[in-house]
Amino acid sequence: MEKIARTKIVDLLERKDYGAIVNVKGWVRTRRGSKKVAFIALNDGSTINNVQIVADPAAFEEEIFKEVTTGACLSVNGKMVQSQGSGQKVEIQAHDIEVLGVCSSDYPLQKKGHSLEFLREKAHLRLRTNTFGAVFRVRSQMAYAIHSFFQQKGFVYFHTPIITASDCEGAGQMFQVTTKNLYDLKKDSNGSILYDDDFFGKMTSLTVSGQLEGELGATALGAIYTFGPTFRAENSNTPRHLAEFWMIEPEVAFNEIQENMDLAEEFIKFCVKWALDHCMDDLNFLNEMYDKELISRLEGILKEDFVRLPYTEGIKILEDAIAHGHKFEFPVYWGVDLASEHERFLVEEHFKRPVILTDYPKEIKAFYMKMNEDGKTVRAMDVLFPKIGEIIGGSEREADYNKLLSVIKERNIPMKDMSWYLDTRRFGTCPHSGFGLGFERLVLFVTGMANIRDVIPFPRTPNNAEF
Repeated sequence: MEKIARTKIVDLLERKDYGAIVNVKGWVRTRRGSKKVAFIALNDGSTINNVQIVADPAAFEEEIFKEVTTGACLSVNGKMVQSQGSGQKVEIQAHDIEVLGVCSSDYPLQKKGHSLEFLREKAHLRLRTNTFGAVFRVRSQMAYAIHSFFQQKGFVYFHTPIITASDCEGAGQMFQVTTKNLYDLKKDSNGSILYDDDFFGKMTSLTVSGQLEGELGATALGAIYTFGPTFRAENSNTPRHLAEFWMIEPEVAFNEIQENMDLAEEFIKFCVKWALDHCMDDLNFLNEMYDKELISRLEGILKEDFVRLPYTEGIKILEDAIAHGHKFEFPVYWGVDLASEHERFLVEEHFKRPVILTDYPKEIKAFYMKMNEDGKTVRAMDVLFPKIGEIIGGSEREADYNKLLSVIKERNIPMKDMSWYLDTRRFGTCPHSGFGLGFERLVLFVTGMANIRDVIPFPRTPNNAEF
C-alpha cells in the first residue's frame, strides 16, 4: 500500500481541495452496498462524523471485503471528492484498502441500539460508540476550558497530595493506603492498629479534597487552583456519586464570600460557553439522541444572572410549596441539609435558573467555614443547577485563629492533624475563599447524560473496579 500521510477525519471533512489523494485510518462503523459498489462508514474518534468510503468491489481482491466488518480497523487511500449523498460534503473514492485489524463476529457493538446499562458492562469497548465518543471529547474540552479560565486569570496550577493523613471533610469515609500485611496486623494492648511499621509511619488515606493544602498555596501564591482525582468511600449507589472522581478547587487570598460567588458564576458560565463554542457537533448529537432540551438549557445558563438566595429564605420557599400541596420525599425544616429534590425544585420550578444558596446552618457545614454575625450560620455557598442539584460547593474560610481552634475542639478533630493548617492563621492570616467543582457533575450537565457513570471512562463505584 502506497505510503501517504494520514489525515484525521475531523480535518478531512473541512477540506475543499477535491481531487486530492488522501489517507485515512479508522474503525468501520457500518458497511453496506452491492456487487457493484460498497459504502463503508469509517470513524477515527476525532469527530462524531464518519467519512464515507466508496469502493468498487471489482477493483479489489474478493477476500478483503470479507474482513471489512463492523469494528475492523482500516487504512484507506483514495481520492477526496464531493459527496453525492446528504449529510456531509466529502467522501473518499478508495483505490487502496488495507485491513490493519480484523474484528471477530462476536464483537459486542454491532450496528443496533445498545442500552447504556449494557454498555457499562463493556466499558472497555463503549468508548468506540458515537455516544461515548461525543461524551469524552466534550470531557476533554471541558478540562481544557478549566485550565484556560484559570490560567487567563493568573491562577497558579497547584498540585495537592493524593495520599494524605488529614480528612478535609471530617466525614471519615476515606480509602486507607497501607503496605501492611492485612492478615497479620500489629496492635497495641487496646486492640488498636499500630502504624509505626507502615510505609508512612502513620495512618494515611486517599484524599477527599485538596482544599486544606490549597489554602496553604493561596496564602503564599495569592490564587491557586487544583484539578485532580479525589476519593470517597461512601456506599452510594446513585446516578450522582462515584468513589473516584475529579475535582477543581480554586482558592483565593483576599476574596470574601461575594467575590467567591462572582468567581464561581463566571467560571461555570465560561465552561458552558466553551462547550457551545467548541463542541457543537457532539452537543447536537447528544441533544438529538438523549436530551432534546440540552442546547437550549446550556444557552439559558448564559442569559441570566444566577439567583443568590440565603438558605433561610430557601427553606421558606420550600415550606410554602408544601403548604400549597407540593410533595417532597424528604422533610423540609430549618437546619436540614437539603436533598437534591429540594435543590432542583428551587432551580427548575421556582426560579427557573441557577441558584447560589448561601448562609447555611453551621451544624451541617464543615469546620473551616467562616461564621456569620448571627452565630448560627456560616458563609457557605452551593451553586445549584437544573437536572443536577449541587454542582459547586464552597465558602469563605475562617481566618481567625482562635475561632477556628474553638470549632476544631468543639468537633473533636484531632489536633495532631491540624497544627500545620492552623499555622496559616498564626503566620499572617488573611481573608480567603474557595470552592470545589465536581468535574463529572459539570460533564454530566454539559452532555445531558443522566448517570454520572457515563461521563467518566472507567467508573469506580461500590463493588465495581473493573478495567
